[in-house]
Amino acid sequence: MERPAPARPAGPGGDVLSALLRTVRLGGALQFCLMPEGDWETDDKPRMAALATRAVAAIPFHILVEGECWLRMQGGEWALEAGDVAAFPFATGHQLGAGRGGRRISPTDDLPPKPWNQLPVLRYGGDGRRVRLLCGYLECDAVNFRPLRQSLPTLLHVRTATSEQTRWLAATIRQMELETDHPRPGGQSVIERLTEIIFIELLRHQIIAGPPEKVGWLAAAGDPALGRCLALIHDQPRREWSVATLAAEAGLSRSTLTDRFEAVLATSPMRYVREWRLYLASTDLRTTAKPIPVIAEEAGYGTEAAFSRAFSRAFHCPPAAWRHDPRDRTVRSNGVTVPPANV
Repeated sequence: MERPAPARPAGPGGDVLSALLRTVRLGGALQFCLMPEGDWETDDKPRMAALATRAVAAIPFHILVEGECWLRMQGGEWALEAGDVAAFPFATGHQLGAGRGGRRISPTDDLPPKPWNQLPVLRYGGDGRRVRLLCGYLECDAVNFRPLRQSLPTLLHVRTATSEQTRWLAATIRQMELETDHPRPGGQSVIERLTEIIFIELLRHQIIAGPPEKVGWLAAAGDPALGRCLALIHDQPRREWSVATLAAEAGLSRSTLTDRFEAVLATSPMRYVREWRLYLASTDLRTTAKPIPVIAEEAGYGTEAAFSRAFSRAFHCPPAAWRHDPRDRTVRSNGVTVPPANV
């Protein structure tokens, strides 16, 4: 019988978020600089995500470097100021603008053809105020992991100019601005890595300053006991987990652990293990040439048939079809069927 590994200390959310992002890497990114003047506005079409080149979730973002503008989305409006970061985990359509009744601009249509030697700068003339934004998207298939996806808001918005807790994020934005203003060899790669860091920091901020109800994956990641359990599951997905071994690692009784999973994650510990294994199987099908029987065994299924049935229930198509063309597959989120590339 396998002996439980010794429990490791876990700061709120730190271990499990690191474990998730180690297993499911952040992918490519696109960035450009937008510098409109006067009164202007974009339309509300989700154009940024359409630029993504891989079958993963494309998360658009805007970093306001200079000036002020507004953001409209789903009937709400937010005032953005220098230092603000806004990201859209579900690629939700939104508008940006300054003033009222200004010219309509379409930055994604005005981008030069790739490849780019340096970040494109899109300038739109006008009278008066100038706004400077770093815009783009980040590809992150981790957003397609159902427990994480269901806990994310449609908008991640963080202010860095007035908060001590976000001082480090503000410094990262300044470094991005420096790399944009003074291009150097390797600058594009540096900006991509800085974009990844900013997204991770947004998730960390959401864990720490999340909603008061404290439910969902991000809330569980910030809970010391549940966070340790999730980190262990993500670090060791092929281990023969049981409620008893997880409870021992968390320092909780089995009934308390089960109750906490149900209350915070609306699932059971062992169902979470199965979901994570099936999600890893979905990424292996998409990114590796492993035979399906090998993937089935690594996911903890004794036969390929049993794996195929479980995978089809979770992803609404059999493993072979998912491998053939994952961009056309759909996954179900909160009762709504959505394409994996844009969930």
